[in-house]
Amino acid sequence: MRGASKSLAKELAVLSAMPAAQLAETWTSLTDEPLPSVAVGLQRRLLAQRLQEKRLGGLPALVARELARIGDASPATAATPRTAISLTPGARLVREWNGRTIVVDVREDGFTWEGQHYRSLSMIARAVTGAQWSGPRFFGLRSHG
Repeated sequence: MRGASKSLAKELAVLSAMPAAQLAETWTSLTDEPLPSVAVGLQRRLLAQRLQEKRLGGLPALVARELARIGDASPATAATPRTAISLTPGARLVREWNGRTIVVDVREDGFTWEGQHYRSLSMIARAVTGAQWSGPRFFGLRSHG
């Protein structure tokens, strides 16, 4: 395995000095397709990827299919829109943080935590943690994605 990886490393190193015409010849010999018409630096990176795939293997079939599916999806279906969560005044949010229970009351004009008024949940999350947080995410109103 070491000899194969040294050989691959040498081939990849040669790419950096290879003239454009030789890049195209090497690409065609590997893929039976013409080299994409992009900047020479990108051509070198594409060729390096192909060499590595040929020696080490490509993506697993499952990953390749999923990437193809995502690439073929229309923009409307590619990203799942987040659904807005509507908080009704009077609702109460409860979150455990470092052994401490955080209780926030929802009001018409914002939120109340420990007797203080806040305009957003993110302001409360920052006050609780000392770090920049998405308030809705901190309180479990949005997924981690």
